[in-house]
Amino acid sequence: MNTPIFILKKELSMANGFEKATLVFKNANIINVFTEEIIIGDIALSGTTIVGTGDYQGITEVDCTGKFIAPGFIDAHMHIESSMVTPLELAKAVLPSGTTTLIADPHELVNVAGKNGLDYVLEATEHLPLNVYVMLPSSVPATDFETNGAGQFTARDMIPYLNHPRILGLGEMMSFLNVIKGDAFILEKLSLCQDKICDGHAPGLTGKSLQAYAVAGVETDHESTSFDEVLEKLRTGFKVLIREGSAAKNLDAIVTGLLKQKLPLDHCLFCTDDKHLEDIHRDGHIRWNIKKAIDLGLDPIKAIKIATLQAAQAYGLKRLGAIAPGYRADLVILTDLKSMRVDAVYKDGKPIDQLLKETPAYDTLDPRLLNSVHVENLSPEKLNFPVKQKDHIIGIIPFQINTDHLIEALPQKNGYFMPDDTYAKLCVIERHQNTGNVGVAPIKGFGIKNGAIATTVAHDSHNIIVVGSNDQDILAAVDHLEKIQGGYVIVSNGSVIGDVPLALAGLISLESGDIVQEKLSTLITMARELGVPIGVDPFITLSFMALPVIPRLRLTDMGLFDVDAFKFVETEG
Repeated sequence: MNTPIFILKKELSMANGFEKATLVFKNANIINVFTEEIIIGDIALSGTTIVGTGDYQGITEVDCTGKFIAPGFIDAHMHIESSMVTPLELAKAVLPSGTTTLIADPHELVNVAGKNGLDYVLEATEHLPLNVYVMLPSSVPATDFETNGAGQFTARDMIPYLNHPRILGLGEMMSFLNVIKGDAFILEKLSLCQDKICDGHAPGLTGKSLQAYAVAGVETDHESTSFDEVLEKLRTGFKVLIREGSAAKNLDAIVTGLLKQKLPLDHCLFCTDDKHLEDIHRDGHIRWNIKKAIDLGLDPIKAIKIATLQAAQAYGLKRLGAIAPGYRADLVILTDLKSMRVDAVYKDGKPIDQLLKETPAYDTLDPRLLNSVHVENLSPEKLNFPVKQKDHIIGIIPFQINTDHLIEALPQKNGYFMPDDTYAKLCVIERHQNTGNVGVAPIKGFGIKNGAIATTVAHDSHNIIVVGSNDQDILAAVDHLEKIQGGYVIVSNGSVIGDVPLALAGLISLESGDIVQEKLSTLITMARELGVPIGVDPFITLSFMALPVIPRLRLTDMGLFDVDAFKFVETEG
């Protein structure tokens, strides 16, 4: 948006010191991400814009002696839906810890509701006191091996959105095998967005396949779990998004390796991908990534630069990510750089508390986003899993969303799998098209005993996914989800002991963030009491067990899927 001439003249007058700035932060330790210095001085604002740093007087002045001021933090890749609250409620959660910009991929909502979901995200974030940029979902559905609600979101569907000022490009290209093979349907999307950025999603991709992925125009990746994987992607020219979310925690391994090898960090960004409110309120948002990197030995200014300027430059966000003349006045005031404790946050030159009070709730809901859970004829027999001498088993990896592909003998009764303290039953029940599809598989490491946990949040097609120790509780959990039209539920001894309704597409609550957080915290405690161990997020880990593009073994409504072989286990020779 062009600045009107009369406003620009006023800003120039303030920058020159001919008149007082609107607001001046005095005597601050200014973090200069261009030169990686700390410079003591003033920051002068005219409304939403920084007009200068140095020595300034202001109509209003805030003494920041001893405080550090950083640019607002940027999450380079995240899904609003994973917070389970509306965009406004998410803003209330992330702003206090310094995140002022999100780059969101709404493929969760689009998988359920198509363009209606995308329209909701754009409209509900339009007037937030938070910069929300949006990537066009590239892989809806992620594969042909699952049933979603919207069908395909095609290149033609994307065309009307290309000139939207907050659409940055193509979201994570999860169909990486189709990219490598040169599938025309996928290449059409890449061609459409060739002048924009294209995000990647390539867990474990290596060698010539990785080279081909880059040739196609993919520029980033957030799925690396080891330093060796990061190193190859950096050498190939990818920007690596270092992820630290609720379930996937990759920062320690990546940052430790980067520091040990003394590699440049200019192609690194921070992201959360999927992070629950409980974790945001406890640790903060991108501020937590920065702190963890500092604790591992990364220079604080370099860590802040990763979370600000580097993210802004990677996504072409002009006038964001730095404290400098002409930049937007998104500022984080810190008490120190070791703890990264946030003292105050200003968005466009105003305190966030003031802005949040002035922001009305978005209440224009398309009815097509509601009543999205439909299950018919779910008989107990559909949950049966006939055992063989040895069976394929999904193995949970603590603190990761990757899984192991195990082949082990299962406990059984009358030829059917019977869960015990080691193995639980995992089911995915189609909830969009009334297909009657039910996928069933054993899972090891989830730990649940005497109960079941179920949710309509099951990446990315978002069918019902449920894990349990017995069929009675599994069926009761599914029945309850249909009654509340989506959400989270825990059942024990046939009775519902807790739930979090998510009425909007089965993904988002219409209640306040505080209420959702309180309910979710209670459910997590319940899950731990039922045996789910630390290292396994009872809900986020569960939700990823249905995503057939993350190694190694997954379950969709159509069956058990071998991601490495990229085919159903049942079809193996």
